Amino acid sequence: MINNGEEVLTLIDKIHNEKPYGTVLIRANDILNYLLNCNTHPTLAEISTGLKFSKPTTLKILNTLELLGWVIRDDQTKQYFLGTQLISFGDKALASMDLVKIARPYLTELRDKTQETINLGIVQNEHIILIDKLESPMSVKLQSTIGGQMNLYSSSMGKAVLATYKPSHFKDYLATHQLTSLTNHTITSAKKLQEDINLIKQTGFAMDNEENEADVFCLGATIKKNNRLYGAFSISTPTYRLPEERKNKFVRLLLNTQAKIENKI
Repeated sequence: MINNGEEVLTLIDKIHNEKPYGTVLIRANDILNYLLNCNTHPTLAEISTGLKFSKPTTLKILNTLELLGWVIRDDQTKQYFLGTQLISFGDKALASMDLVKIARPYLTELRDKTQETINLGIVQNEHIILIDKLESPMSVKLQSTIGGQMNLYSSSMGKAVLATYKPSHFKDYLATHQLTSLTNHTITSAKKLQEDINLIKQTGFAMDNEENEADVFCLGATIKKNNRLYGAFSISTPTYRLPEERKNKFVRLLLNTQAKIENKI
């Protein structure tokens, strides 16, 4: 145990002056963090300029990261993305993740009150990554797995997230993501998606009416506090189990749960 201020200063000085091992590893970490925090998908030149690394050094590290599956390069646009291989490392951390710990009691309560499937997700590489799932006790269960991903434009959680984006960020998203049809109800028009986002901003929740998966209706909301987006969650149910009266009840439960989680953060 450190007992006085002098020992603290000595420890801080030691940490600051200690030379880290493995400069290439540190630079690789810097590149991964740059991709994680970048609002767009950068090119080699943008990464090199942003981190003030030489292009040859940046390219060598990116090539190695791509070989390992930690980054993905789009051959057409020359842009770089974080790779899905990183998800397997993240799975180990999910069990102790603060958001899961904080949200789980309230999501369990929501599942028990709705008797439907509840999903919790975070945003990664402009997708929703599922980090927790509470199954419905009903006989019909839905296809979603922890570690799986959903598009922002077609899922209720994703559209709730898009509603938090600044206009420039939303414009960049549309420019870099094709609105591909997943079902007969998927929104594939940028104009229609913008109209939907405007409605979500007014109501505070998003709906996915068979847009991501046929015969499945979802209600989603973000988890946000002090302008920081922590994630999003949703209620998912087969469409035949959701008459209008039940849907209105679910909206109230969704927003109440959102308030409880955000108050706890």
